[in-house]
Amino acid sequence: MLVLLPPSETKSAGGRGDPLDLDQLWLPELTDVRSTLVDALVSLADDPVASRTALGLSPKQDDEIERNAALTVSATRPALERYTGVLFDALDAASFTRAQKARARQRLAIGSALFGAVRADDPVPAYRLSGGSALPGLPTLRALWKPVLPAAVTAAADGLVVDLRSGIYRNLGLIPGAVTATVLTEQPDGSRTVVSHFNKHHKGLLARALTVTRAEPTSARAVAAVAVRAGLRAEVASPTEVIVLTE
Repeated sequence: MLVLLPPSETKSAGGRGDPLDLDQLWLPELTDVRSTLVDALVSLADDPVASRTALGLSPKQDDEIERNAALTVSATRPALERYTGVLFDALDAASFTRAQKARARQRLAIGSALFGAVRADDPVPAYRLSGGSALPGLPTLRALWKPVLPAAVTAAADGLVVDLRSGIYRNLGLIPGAVTATVLTEQPDGSRTVVSHFNKHHKGLLARALTVTRAEPTSARAVAAVAVRAGLRAEVASPTEVIVLTE
């Protein structure tokens, strides 16, 4: 099973790893696109105004442009430590046991506008590029990733893919047959609505459940069963969709 997480806008600083080496990353089939995007971001960082426009930044976020300028020379850290925020707080990878850390390395990957997808332990630098960004002089990110990302992930996945990426990142390359998760709030009258505030939190809890379990889910029903055993309210909506309910 492969659990594909969304990235985060926020990323931890620093690191102790050597500078970025694209040849070390998971899915070498993606190296050409990665190289194109890295070169474009580094070049774009020479023009702060253009960078703010392309990346949706304010002048107060020029430190993000500085990160991009140093993409190829700054220190790296494992991807699971680099990405931060609500989902990764709920995943709580720091609390994994040794066996759970081994399963995380096998099962977890993180979607990325810059790298397509990386394994949990892939060494990556801090950077800024969102799924909806448009870089000057290049095709859209979807046009770059769609021809290569789905096939690469599918070929590398050992069994079921559980795609927890948000819509903007799924749009970069849909994974055929992947199981997705939708977080809904159930009202007292039984009606259900799409939840935004707790969406990342509950997806993080689901990702944690799928990481620490010794089971090897092969279907949406099995994914829901793992979620329920972890204390989540979950049900199967279709062969490729699990619903996680909040109140």
